[in-house]
Amino acid sequence: MMNLLKINWRKSELLSVLLVLFLLFELTACRRRTASQENATIIVYGFSVVKDPLHAEIFPAFQNAWREKTGQTIQFESSFAGSEIVTNQIIMGVDADVAILAIERNAERLLRPDVTQSDWRKLPYNGIVNRTPMVIVTRAGNPKRIGDFNDLGNAGVEVILCDPTSSGAGNWALVAIYGSEQIKSEKQTGMRDHQASLELFRRISKNLKATPESARAARALFEHGEGDAMVTYELEALQMKDKGQPIEIVMPRATVMCEHPVVIIDHKMSPYRYALIELFVRTLWERPAQQAWTHAKFRSVIEDLNGGFAPIEMPFKIADLGGWKAYEEIIKKGWQQAAQSSQ
Repeated sequence: MMNLLKINWRKSELLSVLLVLFLLFELTACRRRTASQENATIIVYGFSVVKDPLHAEIFPAFQNAWREKTGQTIQFESSFAGSEIVTNQIIMGVDADVAILAIERNAERLLRPDVTQSDWRKLPYNGIVNRTPMVIVTRAGNPKRIGDFNDLGNAGVEVILCDPTSSGAGNWALVAIYGSEQIKSEKQTGMRDHQASLELFRRISKNLKATPESARAARALFEHGEGDAMVTYELEALQMKDKGQPIEIVMPRATVMCEHPVVIIDHKMSPYRYALIELFVRTLWERPAQQAWTHAKFRSVIEDLNGGFAPIEMPFKIADLGGWKAYEEIIKKGWQQAAQSSQ
């Protein structure tokens, strides 16, 4: 598998960056390199579920390729939590070079002079490194007969749904539930039914068993026997299935395709360091790294790598609902009102 992740150093833009990097390194080293100059550390903060492919494949591949080409050792430091938590940590000033986030709204929050002025949209694929739809996970045999988001509001169904105040997965879950009613009603009647979405929010909020802080925390809770159904990323569900967990995966008729941005945190970053960080970041879109994402059950931005994933009858994106501004003004407020009314 490591051979699959050998970085393509022949591309002209990466070569040019590498040449600049060597020149800058030589100038700053003044011919005598200290141990700290021989080695470099890249600090990556990410939302919880990107940890496995980074540690298992992407970090080691970059380290090996860098050592082979330069003789230098690259170290990685990393921290993972819910996307909202990660974003707040970076704004508060933790040392970070790269952020891999669950939602675009978090990336936008980092675009401020004291954090970064590097526009993530100028990276490949407009800064989106991978994707995954929201699905429903049930117990083996699907004893509650759950076939769509609407069934999560049925009597006697205990639902696990991530906390949207701390987790990108929680945000995406609300988008998926709200949007599913919008997209289905529009296809059926030609009109979007806002009240149907709010009513579904109300019914589901009454059935909440737990609201963990991240997708990985929700998965751990479900694996320990809590709840009848969980709204989560497809990749989490597929990983659970691969590990032999006794579950079923339900693909809703209409669900959102989550898109995950990468941000370079360039505040006070030297030109040399920026060149190094950008070089690493751009490899995340190289075909070998995109294969690594699919090994962890993310969907790639390179479509021909996505064979084998379940089809979605009516996929949609956050932009189809008015973007993250609409989330704040309509979806989030609707969920809060539903939660209050169910107490």
